Amino acid sequence: MPPDFPVFLTGFLTGLSLIVAIGAQNAFVLRQGIRRAHVVPIVLVCALSDAALISVGVFASAQVSVAFPQFLPLMRWGGAAFLTLYGAKAAWAAIKGGGHLEAATGGAGSLIGAVSTALALTWLNPHVYLDTVVLLGAVSARFAGTEEAFAIGAITASFAFFFALGFGARFLAPIFARDTSWRVLDALIAGVMWTIAISLVRGG
Repeated sequence: MPPDFPVFLTGFLTGLSLIVAIGAQNAFVLRQGIRRAHVVPIVLVCALSDAALISVGVFASAQVSVAFPQFLPLMRWGGAAFLTLYGAKAAWAAIKGGGHLEAATGGAGSLIGAVSTALALTWLNPHVYLDTVVLLGAVSARFAGTEEAFAIGAITASFAFFFALGFGARFLAPIFARDTSWRVLDALIAGVMWTIAISLVRGG
């Protein structure tokens, strides 16, 4: 066993514990995976974004801790506005229905639109910064001299989770052959988006 493996494992488990919670980003990846729509670009956008933020948190946490408070209010309100609008879109889809027809006919939507949404759900969400930059950066400080192994572990967890979520979601496709299933999923997504938006407005 490599001497840095325990540090790698700690980074992997810590990163996974922060990523696995249901949130706006994960809900979007899940929906795209069920529809089999632009899955590879979407999971790459999410995983590579996490990799960049984790690297900043682990290797430049001291500098970021000084600069981060200046941008937090802007990200908080911008993220809340975006999540409110996206939640409204999901709620309308739940009311209107017909999601199974779009999936059955292969309606994947625009690649640029899907990637733009994934980027917005990642980079406009202050919780992402708190998890990757602040929390992982703070934990990595315990492993002076082996921060690289910790960062690689956390980044590996991000790639493993998003690829598993994106490509594992297709096994739910038979369930989502029914319009009711899509309505429920869209309603849940709307609830998640609005709950996060409210928590951002409240400063939670």
